[in-house]
Amino acid sequence: MPRNVVVVMLDSLNRHMLGSYGGTEFDTPNLDGFARRATRFTRHVTGSLPCMPARHDLLCGALDFLWRPWGSIEIWERSITADLREAGITTMLVTDHPHLFETGGENYHTDFGGWDYVRGHEGDPWKTWLDPSWMGVPAPPAAGGGWFLERRFGQKAPSIDRAYDRTRTHFRHEDDFPGPRTMSAAASWLGQAQASREGSRWLLVVDEFDPHEPFDSPSRWTGLYEDEPWSGERLIWPPYVVGGRSGGHLSDAEGRHIRANYGAKLSMIDHWFGRVVEQLDAGSMWEDTAVIVCTDHGHYLGEQRAVGGERVDIWGKPMVPQFEPLGHIPLLIHWPGGAGGGVCDALTTTVDLHATLCDVFGVSAAHHTHGVSLVPLLAGTSTSVREWALGGVYGNWVQVTDGRSKYARGPEGDNFPLSMWSNRWSTMPIHVRGVTELPLPDGRAVLDRMPGSDVPVIRQPFAAGDALPFWVGRGPVGQHHLFDIDLDPDELENRTGEVGEREMIDLLCTALVAVHAPGEQFERLGLS
Repeated sequence: MPRNVVVVMLDSLNRHMLGSYGGTEFDTPNLDGFARRATRFTRHVTGSLPCMPARHDLLCGALDFLWRPWGSIEIWERSITADLREAGITTMLVTDHPHLFETGGENYHTDFGGWDYVRGHEGDPWKTWLDPSWMGVPAPPAAGGGWFLERRFGQKAPSIDRAYDRTRTHFRHEDDFPGPRTMSAAASWLGQAQASREGSRWLLVVDEFDPHEPFDSPSRWTGLYEDEPWSGERLIWPPYVVGGRSGGHLSDAEGRHIRANYGAKLSMIDHWFGRVVEQLDAGSMWEDTAVIVCTDHGHYLGEQRAVGGERVDIWGKPMVPQFEPLGHIPLLIHWPGGAGGGVCDALTTTVDLHATLCDVFGVSAAHHTHGVSLVPLLAGTSTSVREWALGGVYGNWVQVTDGRSKYARGPEGDNFPLSMWSNRWSTMPIHVRGVTELPLPDGRAVLDRMPGSDVPVIRQPFAAGDALPFWVGRGPVGQHHLFDIDLDPDELENRTGEVGEREMIDLLCTALVAVHAPGEQFERLGLS
């Protein structure tokens, strides 16, 4: 087994835009170079979504989207870092991810042996005021975070507060940006670990929010992929919309501009990821250190898919199934002693990374988990570790794949029954005035149990007409999607109604039973 592990999670990293996965649109030389010394997984898919649910998959190893939306670590479970602490393993978190330090994600960092929070990304309320001395350097003026809502809804647009719009005025140099600072801090910690390598084993988690929006980058990256000069304020906040251009909400030029801004930020963070690689080289750490590069999900940038029977362009992470651009994600693992540049076609998902870390460090979780270790794949003793993978967003489609066919099943009827199971009762603050993030439990709530746990848990049932958690979808009723990804990677042909749908329904039921999903999910999805 490796002695130590580095996990680098790059948020919203689009697999199809990496050179190592065949992308040619943007430059990612350091990630591509890392892939040449790693195993490249080709059938790695999302589990629980979006951001914090995916980190729950990684750190707790349990899918949670069937029970609750985005939320904190619950009292019936704990992060792998708590298990590692008891085993004498040093753990460190280096991150600029603001959701880890606000309601709904506030206790994921607490069991790390140490953590370094780099301030200033996205919604982090780091700065109260604009810097009055700001002169537009190093980044040019940009439209505020509410620009798209204001365009669509005018005076009726909800008021949205984007802390980054203030923070960016305090940057003076490229290395003031959160991404560069995070990667530099991670490289520095690795240098310290090298100086202390006679000490305990360790796990370093680098949770880097780039290339997640805002798609803001300093001067040498800004406009790198523009095919025409851009005048006026830059659009660093991408819209979350189904049918951006096809619905008349975005011009073609704006769509190209937003996509190019993502590419600029991708290339920037790739450059700074090189600092981590350089430190691993300098310390000759590859021989005993596994390095995992992963993401939580992709990000739609105008890719077209059929939604509601019509093929439209999709932007951001709106309430749609996890089509390939968002749900088929990259995974690169350097394994000491393994041949670099290898390819693994086995089906894998995010909870498997938790199981792999448990395997490497010889610990096990006391709570119910859903992952399978990837060590047999990396060691070459097996070519497959799972037959199916589940994924989805709470209250939306539930998806299952066998690695070739992918089935996304929406609810039947009215999306009920649906309950939320939680004792911490928290979710992501959305910073939009007048929008309910999470209704409180009411008189219908009962005490129930999670699978494998005797801890009483609040279960709040919802019904038609209730205020619902922010993440619950309003439009997936009766919409099912079935694709043969090997034959149809662009998801052009929805094969529901064919014989294969019955087979995938059976597989979905098998998977739901295996994870002890709530019985109401079968009823909600029309499977009972």
